Amino acid sequence: MLDLLILFFILPLASAQEIPDYDKPYAPIYFDKPIYSWTDKIKIKIIAPSWNTDKDLIDSIGGDENNPIKISTREHSLESYRLTETDVKSGIFTGEIILTGFLHDTDGDGDFDTNPRTIGTGPTNGFLQIDRDSAVTVSFEFADGVVLTESIPVSWNIGTIKFPKEVFLSDDSVIVNVIDLDMNLNPEALDQIQIDIFSDSDVGGIKVNAIESSESSGSFSVNLSLSQTSSSSGNRLYALPGDKIFAKYDDYTLPKPNSISDNFKVETFALVDSSIPPVERLEHSSIVFTNSFGKKLTSFSKDQQMQIVGTISNNYEYVQNFVYFFQVKNSLNIVESVSWVKGELSSKQILDVSQSWIPKKPGIYVIETFVWNSFTHLTPLSPIISEMITVE
Repeated sequence: MLDLLILFFILPLASAQEIPDYDKPYAPIYFDKPIYSWTDKIKIKIIAPSWNTDKDLIDSIGGDENNPIKISTREHSLESYRLTETDVKSGIFTGEIILTGFLHDTDGDGDFDTNPRTIGTGPTNGFLQIDRDSAVTVSFEFADGVVLTESIPVSWNIGTIKFPKEVFLSDDSVIVNVIDLDMNLNPEALDQIQIDIFSDSDVGGIKVNAIESSESSGSFSVNLSLSQTSSSSGNRLYALPGDKIFAKYDDYTLPKPNSISDNFKVETFALVDSSIPPVERLEHSSIVFTNSFGKKLTSFSKDQQMQIVGTISNNYEYVQNFVYFFQVKNSLNIVESVSWVKGELSSKQILDVSQSWIPKKPGIYVIETFVWNSFTHLTPLSPIISEMITVE
């Protein structure tokens, strides 16, 4: 009677088990990305419905010498790693590992920024050391002599840096974006990249930290402000309208054929403009003509030296660079003389600008003056001034 009772309690437990069909090994292995960087987190999924051996419990696969799961690179491996079922009846088994790279200085400061190690039993505590331009292989011994494998490449990448706009107004918030998957050094924390930011007006610039957008994105960004009155400090950059602003960093994780010790400057630029229309940035007064002693001329003779005098004023709270052009055309609209003065105007400064000219022939002449921001950008800062004179 006792033997019957023992059999009664054992049979229901045995009937709840299913033995995997070793003659039809179905257990495809999947990864969450098509390619990984050297310090990525790898999520592994094995669909093995025949290993859902208990319909009421979360099952696992691997974890021992019988039907082991091995996760390996060319030189390092996690033996008998364990994956667990997503729910009691799914037959889908998952786990993850973190790649830890190798000893390497990723920012050129002379210190190693990685902590390579190979340790863990699963399903989420694994760390695996790996070289650049390598691969990770997952193998699952479905049955004796039946080993299913899948590999995924691991590679370094060339980073990119950019401004989201080509032109920023001087009162805009400036964003700099960096994408460098290799700098996602800790896929469970927000990493940082140091970027150099500078402008034409402040070539020394500032160093700022771009913060990763999420724990494993490899995408970094930083917000800056521009100032025309205060020096660069913190996340504030001194830049005037018409300047180029630059952002750069050094990429020390370059794929082959570069060597491991190589680095590459990744750089971008944008322009700074003002919300004030260009032709309203400087006030440009009418030109006058004087002799060499500064006395105003009312009549003009050939071979008489005269001074063409213009006045410009800066009514805004920042320094403005300028190039003041003088152009003389004769009655046939042919340019006979071009000259210029280059300089800068401080805030609220008024400046007289002059050039000498000697008319060689009698006739009617048109004198035009232009004020531009530079020789290269040629942005007008005020309307053209034109005067007509008659030389006797």
